[in-house]
Amino acid sequence: MRTRKQFVTKGLLAVSAAALFMSCQGNKAGSSTPATTPTATNSTPAAASFKIAYVDLDSLEAHFEYFKEKRGLLEQKQQQMDNQLKGKARALQAEYEDLQRKASTLTQEQGEVAQRSLMTKQQQLEQEAQNLRASYTEQETKFNEELQKKLDDFLKSFNADKRFAFIFSYRSAASNILYKDPAYDVTAEVTKGMNEKGGVSAK
Repeated sequence: MRTRKQFVTKGLLAVSAAALFMSCQGNKAGSSTPATTPTATNSTPAAASFKIAYVDLDSLEAHFEYFKEKRGLLEQKQQQMDNQLKGKARALQAEYEDLQRKASTLTQEQGEVAQRSLMTKQQQLEQEAQNLRASYTEQETKFNEELQKKLDDFLKSFNADKRFAFIFSYRSAASNILYKDPAYDVTAEVTKGMNEKGGVSAK
């Protein structure tokens, strides 16, 4: 299981912003001001001040040191969990094969006791696997929530001067944004600021 959904893509914001932008454009198009009157700037002050930006999450995740470190720790835990479960499954399989080889030398009662023991161990292993996966999923969820909060908190200070009306999130594999102008890409600034701010906690 990979940590591939790290920052939440807020698609609804993209839709809302697009609707707002079209509304501003519509008001401009429907204005009764003659085309020859040089008052376009004053007639649409909201449109003139409406500024947007976006953060490329793929790039942010690739260069945000805190994210890379925490993701590495999660992947390490996942690998340890997989190795632990595979080891116990191999041991159980070996025990079953040994029972098969000895079956002809066991009494019916001995065979039944051995089979019940194997079934109990199998059920215990399945329960352990379920518990481990649930624990991992919980850690992954907390990881994603923590990263989202870090990004949200940083953007509040980053945009404290209200220079942007919206800051979108963009991801190449899953995004509602069909076109993006690099002129509005603030990913490098955000990544630099978040790395400088730090936040790599103790393990």
